[in-house]
Amino acid sequence: MSDAGNTKSEKRAYHHGDLRAALIETGMRLIEFSDADRLSLREVSREVGVSAAAVYRHFPDKDAFLAALAEEGLDRLGAAQRQAAAEAGYGAQGFNASGRTYVRFALKHPALFKMIMSHTPQIDHFAADATSVSSPMRWLRSSVAALAPEGTSPEQLRSAALRAWSKVHGLTMLILDGQIAADDGVIEAVIDGRDIWPETKAQSITQ
Repeated sequence: MSDAGNTKSEKRAYHHGDLRAALIETGMRLIEFSDADRLSLREVSREVGVSAAAVYRHFPDKDAFLAALAEEGLDRLGAAQRQAAAEAGYGAQGFNASGRTYVRFALKHPALFKMIMSHTPQIDHFAADATSVSSPMRWLRSSVAALAPEGTSPEQLRSAALRAWSKVHGLTMLILDGQIAADDGVIEAVIDGRDIWPETKAQSITQ
């Protein structure tokens, strides 16, 4: 089939951004089975059923495509965190639930999560302008602000948010890197701030 034929069939099949959405959805599916280095735009175009040229009309290069996948992944993570918090009744319980969801999302989608971390623009996540940060970070910032005592300074809010992010992200990477086992009990204990050893043993450790 000629390129002209491809173009005509693609125009018939996709309208008003449908192709871009289809490419992203296909990329999200493929990234579950292959790391970002192995994913190719040609493979994505073949899976969708369009020419490679059609992909480049939406994404100038692979980095732009991966950045779009990272944005989509972050949106899905943020949505999962908000749902978990709602189901837990918001407040401190909801905040902890959203943290556990962060870890479990990464463990369920390790290739996607690692790609997100390497293809998300480096910005000040705690800048005053929240519109430029990701969905999970907006959720983190708003949750910390809602739970903080009245009169908490912006610097204190920033520090609290960074501590919370460091805890869940550090735990996530330790598990993904194989340093500790993926154990639900450990995840809950760390995120909820509970000790995982018996009280008698804890007393002997602190003495």
